[in-house]
This record gives sequence, C-alpha cells and structure tokens, in this order.
Amino acid sequence: MRNSLILLLGIVAGCNTPAPRNEKVADEKKEVQVVDTRPFEEIFTPVAPRDITGNVFRFVGEDFTVITAGTMQDYNSMTASYGGWGILFNVPSTWCFLRANRYTLEFIRREKKYTMVYFDETYRDQVMLFGSSSGRDGDKMKRHALRAVETPGGSIAYAEARLVIECELTGITTVSPDDYLAEEGRKFVEDAFTEVKEYHKLVFGKITGAWVRR
Repeated sequence: MRNSLILLLGIVAGCNTPAPRNEKVADEKKEVQVVDTRPFEEIFTPVAPRDITGNVFRFVGEDFTVITAGTMQDYNSMTASYGGWGILFNVPSTWCFLRANRYTLEFIRREKKYTMVYFDETYRDQVMLFGSSSGRDGDKMKRHALRAVETPGGSIAYAEARLVIECELTGITTVSPDDYLAEEGRKFVEDAFTEVKEYHKLVFGKITGAWVRR
C-alpha cells in the first residue's frame, strides 16, 4: 500500500638514528588533518531520493545516522541507530525514533527542518562523539574535527559526509508501550520512560533535498 510507512530500518614511530627526509615527510602527512574548505555545492551533487544508492539497513543500523538541526550560529547534532526512509502521504519521507529529552529534538521543533547525514567508516570515531554527551552539558559541537556546512535549504550538514538528506518536519508523535506487540519493543519504551519520565518521540520528515559526495 503506497501510503503505508516506510522501509524499517529508525573514522608514528621513532628510532635512534635520524630518518631519511622522505620518511619524515611521510610521518608529518599522517598527522595532518586535511579539511575540505570548499563550499557545499562543490563537495556534493544533488540526487533524487529514488536514486540514492546503498543499503538503508547498513546506513542506519551499522553506520549510524547523524541528525542535525539549527543554524550555522547555533546547532546541535546527535547519533541515531533507529529510523528509516520510504513513502509517507505520497512523498519521500524519513522517520526517526528519538528519546524525548534529546537536545537536538528541541532544535528540530524550533527550526522545523533537519538533516540526516551518513559517513564512511573513516569518520566513525568522530561520529560517535555526537552521542557521547548532551549539548546541554557543554559545547560538544567543538569537540569533533568535522566541518559544518550549510545546505542550499539552510540546514546544517558536514563536509566529510557521503550522503546528506534534508528534511522538513511533518510530524512528531509520542509512543506508548501499548503500541507494541513485541516484548522487546514494549520493554525498550518502558525502560526509556523510567530514565526520563517521558516516552520516545517518532519524528517524521518530508525529504526536501538529498546530496551525495562528488
């Protein structure tokens, strides 16, 4: 049924004698972090949602999603491992399953738009920093080495990404344990409620742009 929801899914050595000059240069290059300073349009090329290649189960389930909302002056990112893409209300859409106290959720509500961004394995350590703490507890957005860039639609993504999906917020609903027939689903929702005293949110967004790295 075309209106039914979605494919499930919700990144040195030393010795006692001087090294030859070419070895020194090689070691120095290993330590240098090359930052792509090009503008968004030179790094990424637009792609229709139906032409996105890659396995969504790998993108979300293994590589993790980085969800970001805000402006270049004030934004926040988080990692997520639950969510998906598909067709909802006849348009390409995304959904994600967020804990109610997520700081990024506040930015999503405020801006009414956000990005879902995916990286190569090279950047796994940097991506995991987005989930190590809350932006409420300090400026965690300064702890990583990735470069924030602005999409043509005014959302925030990262220059090192392999895939950027921009979304317009279309709905937020609150889940209930009674919604889940599988015991693991019910337990997950109940355990999360015990921690934050509020149930998870299902966040839906219409895909307004998608880009892949050139």
